[in-house]
Order: sequence, then structure tokens, then C-alpha cells
Amino acid sequence: MRRFLSFAFALALSSPASAALAPGVVAPDFTTQAAKAGKAYQLSLARELKRGPVVLYFFPAAFTHGCTIEANQFADAIPDFRKAGATVIGMSADTIDTLAKFSKTECRSKFAVAVASPATVAAYDVRLNQSARSNRTSFVIAPDGKLIYAHSALDYRAHVANTLAAVRQWKAAQRRK
Repeated sequence: MRRFLSFAFALALSSPASAALAPGVVAPDFTTQAAKAGKAYQLSLARELKRGPVVLYFFPAAFTHGCTIEANQFADAIPDFRKAGATVIGMSADTIDTLAKFSKTECRSKFAVAVASPATVAAYDVRLNQSARSNRTSFVIAPDGKLIYAHSALDYRAHVANTLAAVRQWKAAQRRK
């Protein structure tokens, strides 16, 4: 029985979750507390979109194994995202105090992490099972507010590469216009 439960748990963690918000949908706007380099401030999605596309990635909990590695990977890729004109924002249901620490250590002061309120988690349909936490879902949002990419999977490994590719593809399409 123990083996079965372990297998079922592992299968649930490795199975992709589905993001209800699909490309083409207008991303729900929000304003929330965020932190970058350990400093808290008010973050507005609408304001961030005025600067270019936004990579908005939801993660279950700061300082957990997968979320820490994912944050490190996003931090390492920030120069590439900036070159493509994109802003990266991480979101979780953690407190602002926890996220301020996480922004400084695991995000290496390179990008903001923000508090995902229950309303934001619901609006993006990224709730993890029956908890208040979000699943691991990454979105790329164009400056007009429309989603151009969505990927849900608890496995953190593809999120950075996939969102960077989506931003680059969007940027190339903008050049052709």
C-alpha cells in the first residue's frame, strides 16, 4: 500500500496541470504587494505591461526545492529576458515578508516576486488542488494584455526555457509587422 501511495503521489507531482487561461485571453489585471532585492512595493500588472511583455509565473511556495531551483533559473536568465524586452514576475501565496527574503536570496535581487491573493489565483485558475497555494504555471502576456503563452506543470524544468522562447517568438513576430 505504501508503494502505491508513493507512486500515486509521484505521478500527481509529475503530471501537468492544466491552465484554464489560454493564449488569446486577456490576462486578469491585479495590483498586489511585491518585493525585489528584499524591498517591498506595490506592483501593478497594467503598469508593468506598459514597459513590454511580462512573464508571470506562479509557484507553490518560496524556499521549497523546486521553487528555489526555478527562481535561480529565472534569475540566471534575466539578461536574456531583458534583451527580449520582457519583465519577469514570480507569484505565490506566501507572505510579503517571506517573498522579500526569497527575492533577495533565491531570485538574487534580479526580479520581483509578488503575493498571489486568493482572487488572483482564482482569476488565473492556478489553484493547487484544494489548497490556497498556486500550482506551477507560467504565462507570457503581451503589452496589450493578451496571453500569448501558458504552460502548467509542477515540474519546474521547462518553465524558463519555454517562456523565453515564447517571448523571443513574440518579439520576432513584432519585428515582421
